[in-house]
Amino acid sequence: MKPNLLCAALSLCLVAPAIPAVAQAQATAAPPKVYTGSFGAGLAITGGNTDTKNFNLTFDLTRDAKTKNVIKANALYIRSDANSVTTADRLALGFRDEYSLSKRAFVYAALPYVRDPFKQISYLINPQGGLGYKLITTDKNTFTLSGGLGAVWEKDIGIDVKTSGTINAGQSYSYKLSDKTSIAQVFTALWKTSDFNDAFYHTGISLVTSITKRIQVKVEFLDDYKNVTPNPSVKSNDTAFITSFLFKF
Repeated sequence: MKPNLLCAALSLCLVAPAIPAVAQAQATAAPPKVYTGSFGAGLAITGGNTDTKNFNLTFDLTRDAKTKNVIKANALYIRSDANSVTTADRLALGFRDEYSLSKRAFVYAALPYVRDPFKQISYLINPQGGLGYKLITTDKNTFTLSGGLGAVWEKDIGIDVKTSGTINAGQSYSYKLSDKTSIAQVFTALWKTSDFNDAFYHTGISLVTSITKRIQVKVEFLDDYKNVTPNPSVKSNDTAFITSFLFKF
């Protein structure tokens, strides 16, 4: 056998076994997840001169089938008791559907819900829709603005349900400090068209770091401001500083 033919035969013998292996690895590679998210909880108990108990439950879910449509849902419950007296009892739920018009522009529909007896809010529901634009979108950071119109149904304790149109605005920013740690910031605003002075603002800042592949620690500061309250004894501004352990799925 000629040397050239011998080299070709040897090369074919070496490469041929690798071809099925590569094909098998590609076939068995796990497809990207359609659903991702996390759920978690935090608890703090103190005793002595003051007995306190604080806990929170959190949940978020994202459906991203790598198409133009992304659906997000989230929930947060905060409860605080001091000397057997409840001092905080707040529930916030959110649903959002975004459809990309381009790499940066999108339309959205959202449905936030808030219940906060200490603000004398039995419930506040604000279905809305509008446009959004991603000013920055890289592997490390994103910055997004959105705005639109909607309606609000607000039921305050001892007061009949109030309805109004709304103007809505939102802004969000996230930045990856490392492969395991990231920071995020979000701001939303609601103005009632029946009374522009009646507005509701929400601000959130969070730091999330991974302990293991599935477990994360989240430290979060929340600020809710409603400049029109049912009566003067209700404070306009509420803040919360919470720590949670999250389980990713």
